Amino acid sequence: MADKTQGLIAAPPTPMDSEGELWLARVDKQAEMLARNGVAGVFVGGTTGEGPSLTVAERMALVERWTAAAAAAGLRVIVHVGHTSGRDSRTLARHAAQAGAWGIGALPPFFFRPRGLDELADWCVHVASAAPELPFYYYHIPSMTGVTFPMRRLLGAAAGKVPNLAGVKFTCEDLMDYALCRELDGGRFDCLFGRDEILLSALALGARGAIGSTYNLAAPLYRRLLAAFDAGNLAEARDCQRKSVAMIQAVERQGPGVVGFKEIMRMIGLDLGPVRPPLRPLTPEQSRALWNELEHIGFFEWCCK
Repeated sequence: MADKTQGLIAAPPTPMDSEGELWLARVDKQAEMLARNGVAGVFVGGTTGEGPSLTVAERMALVERWTAAAAAAGLRVIVHVGHTSGRDSRTLARHAAQAGAWGIGALPPFFFRPRGLDELADWCVHVASAAPELPFYYYHIPSMTGVTFPMRRLLGAAAGKVPNLAGVKFTCEDLMDYALCRELDGGRFDCLFGRDEILLSALALGARGAIGSTYNLAAPLYRRLLAAFDAGNLAEARDCQRKSVAMIQAVERQGPGVVGFKEIMRMIGLDLGPVRPPLRPLTPEQSRALWNELEHIGFFEWCCK
């Protein structure tokens, strides 16, 4: 139904002020930085954006600001509308369409989880039909949701039920499943890869679009990786991926990625405020350790500016 997404789609952190309220004025600066560094679009309100920690009203306000900022910056906007409440998911989907989003994506319910593929496919129908004019992406991240069905089976089960099913945001290490998803129905589906640390592996399987957290921080590095792969320079592509892994490991040594990514955004000149409980900001000691490790691997030479 939709043209396939090419290039890097950043999953932006949600800016918050010192009181933990939305800091929407910072969104414009985020959009400007991403556009300046060659990112093609944004996936708003997902994991990195702390979507499950925001109210429905906050998620709507965030989407409205992002669609306006993205239009000015020339970015494609895909809105995460997943929620444990199907009704709220539908509300968010309708709102995304009204706000001018290009597409929507959704996590599955992760408390009362679907017990089989038919239940999950029916849930996709329930959400996607609220915005039938927008491409719909199922957001596959089993490490967070506990919903582990192979995506090749879900796409097959949902294809005849969801007219606007565009594909999947594939945040999983199962590269065989990813490859089989790409081959389904003559390559019909748009399979956006979501594990930044193994992007090169997905490129070898045919990936052309990716959604990731660290594209907020180091898009120039990943653009070099993409260019090197396209040119057949695997040594350069592997070196870029090695640097990506080193950056991600440095973050994970200090705490959850969402927390570390916000701290790095502050380090590179764009303060996006704190995270929401139960997440905690890094301590001063953790922040210093992270800075030192990032400096050691040369991060500040190839990060976003």
